[in-house]
Amino acid sequence: MPEIRQNIATKEWVIIASERAKRPEQFITNSRPVTAHQPVLDAHCPFCPGNEEGPEFEVLRVPTTGPWQLRVLNNRYPAVEREGDPHRHSQGVERSIHAVGYHEVVVESRLHNTTSALQKDAEVAWTLLTLQKRAREMAHDSRIEHVLIFKNHGPGAGASIAHPHAQIIGLPIVPQNTRARMEEARRYFDDTGHCVHCYILAEELKAGTRIIAENAHHVALVPYAASTPFHVWLLPKRHRHSFNNVPPEEIEAMAALLRLITGKLYVGLRDPDYNFMVRSAPVHEPGRDYTHWYLTVVPRLNTTAGFEIGSGMRINAALPEECAAFLRSTNG
Repeated sequence: MPEIRQNIATKEWVIIASERAKRPEQFITNSRPVTAHQPVLDAHCPFCPGNEEGPEFEVLRVPTTGPWQLRVLNNRYPAVEREGDPHRHSQGVERSIHAVGYHEVVVESRLHNTTSALQKDAEVAWTLLTLQKRAREMAHDSRIEHVLIFKNHGPGAGASIAHPHAQIIGLPIVPQNTRARMEEARRYFDDTGHCVHCYILAEELKAGTRIIAENAHHVALVPYAASTPFHVWLLPKRHRHSFNNVPPEEIEAMAALLRLITGKLYVGLRDPDYNFMVRSAPVHEPGRDYTHWYLTVVPRLNTTAGFEIGSGMRINAALPEECAAFLRSTNG
């Protein structure tokens, strides 16, 4: 019988459609991994060596001298503009704020045909450490209220350029999605005196059925009320409210686990499109006791339709326990 499960961290309800659930291998959408069949260099790619956008777009590079291995660029078509003040306007139903902030792209490698699944742990760590460095810099700007870090892998996840890259946007507001998650976390803390994500992690480790992998600092799991097939949380074992405060050794451990999980998706589901996002506290929010940073990986294996739009609920045609077991058994 189908179940309606609730994510206690967000209070979102999800229908686990067991009557029409697919086996994990039925979610394979590609006959072979896509990324590895891209060219090493693409003459038309603006991120490939030799095609680099001009120095006016470059924020930093790693290493600072010699051939670059990673570059941070100002987005050529930014969602927000660096210059200006976040002036607010409110009149009747019209409410707005000037879209000032930062919109940067982190080019993760010189190679056009790679992704975190195919990189070394150290290379993934360079990306996360660079994203953290930029997030810290943005947080020092008094105009910035929230920094969002994400990656779109594949056209189905919103990537318009195949070359591996992540993005970071500093916003003058806190998005409603983030605000709602923080409010639920604060409510749980007020009721119990505990961080909801620390509680979830302890309970999932006891149960074991939805755990995929872990290392000294982090655990990868499929949430009990996963909203989509193969939705994965990478949860830190140590409670910290902000990605900006994480020490290098824990970032490096997160990079190793992220590489492992994306590697399992690459092998098991043959390189599906996915997004990853860093969930972290807003810049000026207190939230130290009840907000718990983490990273989530969301393969794009289904389509949002009328029910989801109309109800705000998701229908997941994959059992979280089976997804976790499939990924546990897959090489990464």
